[in-house]
Order: sequence, then C-alpha cells, then structure tokens
Amino acid sequence: MAQRFRVPAELVPALPEPARKVLRGAYRGYGRATASMRPLPDFLILGAQKAGTTALYAYLRWHPQITGPSFKEVSFFDRHYARGERWYRAHLPVRRKGVVGEASPSYLFHPLAPERVARMLPNARLIALLRNPVDRAFSHYQHEVALGREQLSFEEALAREDERMQGEVERMLRDAAYFSHAWWNYTYAARGRYAEQLERWFEAFPREQVLVLLTDELAADTAGAYRRVLDFLGVDVLELDAYPRIFEREYGGMDPATRTRLEGEFAQPNRRLAELLGREPPW
Repeated sequence: MAQRFRVPAELVPALPEPARKVLRGAYRGYGRATASMRPLPDFLILGAQKAGTTALYAYLRWHPQITGPSFKEVSFFDRHYARGERWYRAHLPVRRKGVVGEASPSYLFHPLAPERVARMLPNARLIALLRNPVDRAFSHYQHEVALGREQLSFEEALAREDERMQGEVERMLRDAAYFSHAWWNYTYAARGRYAEQLERWFEAFPREQVLVLLTDELAADTAGAYRRVLDFLGVDVLELDAYPRIFEREYGGMDPATRTRLEGEFAQPNRRLAELLGREPPW
C-alpha cells in the first residue's frame, strides 16, 4: 500500500496543483494510520528557497542509506507546526533505512523554526544552501508569477515588500496556527539577508551541527559538494552516475539597473554573512 502513493520527491513540484493535492491527501491518510511507526528526521535541509534544495534533496534520496518523505517540503516547522508531532510523523518513512531527512526551504527564514526544531530534534544535522541573494530574489519572483500569485512587476514587488509584510511577522509570532501568505510569497529581498537567519540557528544549535553550502559550490563541483554533505550526515561517501538539473524555470533577464541597485542593498548583509561564515561568498 505504501508504494501506491510513492512519487519521486523531485517530480512533485512539477505536477499540476490538483494532482499534487490528491497525491498528498492519499499519502497523508496512510501516514496518519501508521504515524507511531515513523521515526523523526535525523537531518533537515533548511533552505534557502530557490537555492537548489530540490536538486540536493533528490541527490540525497538517491543514496541507498538515506530516505525521507516522498514529498519535498513538509513545511512542518514553519507552516504546519500547530498540527503537532503526529501530523509530522505521518509524512516520514515507515521503516528506517540509514538516516531520515526532509527538505523545507522556508525553515531557514522562519523566525520560530530554530527553537521549534531544537525542542523536537536537538541532535538533528542541518543543511543550509545559500544562493546569490539578487538571483535568488528574481528566481523567487518568477516562481510566484508562474504560479499566478504575483501580478506586479519585479521592481514594484520589491518596492511594496515592506508594505505587504506590515504586521505579518508579529502575528506569526503570536499565533502558531497563523499562515501568512505575504510572508510565504512576497519576501523577495528579506529571504536573501542570510546572516540574520543563520544567527538564529547558531543560537539554537552548535555550529558543528550546521553545514552551510553555497549554490555556487554545488554548481561548480556537484560531486565534491555532494561528498561533503554525505560526510556531514555520516553515511557512506559515494558518487552518483549523474547530477541532473532538476525543475529549473526559464525566464528573461533582470533589468541591469535593478540588479545594480539590489547588489548595493545586499552589500552590507553579504559582508555580515562573510564575517559569520569566515569566508567570502562569490557574490
């Protein structure tokens, strides 16, 4: 019965939304009935959104000692925390095969996720994947446009980001069950200020439990980056036959003036990130 609902995690984002809902519903129904048998994760891919987490999660799922949910983005510690641990376990594998992990790319950004994860998974290994924040913002914007959730131009959306987010974080902090569409969809620039996000995680976890990887490193030497992740997770280090690009979206280029302005706005946050990591990102 478990195999009937098994869909490769890397394919799920490409499915039409109605099909995704049907598959998720069937998977969750079976999961709830067997939740007590399902172990909590040994590792999490925290994000960042649009930084290559879908590909990395797919590569890890192809390793014989690693398993996880058939659906990427369980989003328990950000979007669904009020549903409780049993709901979370319902999404995880029935039988442990090596190590278990999941990938939800908004965990890195959520203000309450570090303390939530620390309470439930204090020994978890955490992986953060960071992309040039200018490119990440534009990719995020194109994602929202493709889903029909963004009608503004990129420049207008950036200009209205603070307005859209007015009071949203405060409400999230007050109400664990509150889901902020503005926070989820329209935080194009805010998600690229990585240092302040990582600092929250470093306060909740020892640094040796957190691996920070750059998208540039994954792209330039995918096999080498993959080996680093496997060694970090404590599983056998091996190479895949191939490291395909997964779910990449084609779109036009950014206005050069907008890019220049964003590079200036991210200069200080990027310096803060370099100090935090002890190395300069290639941005």
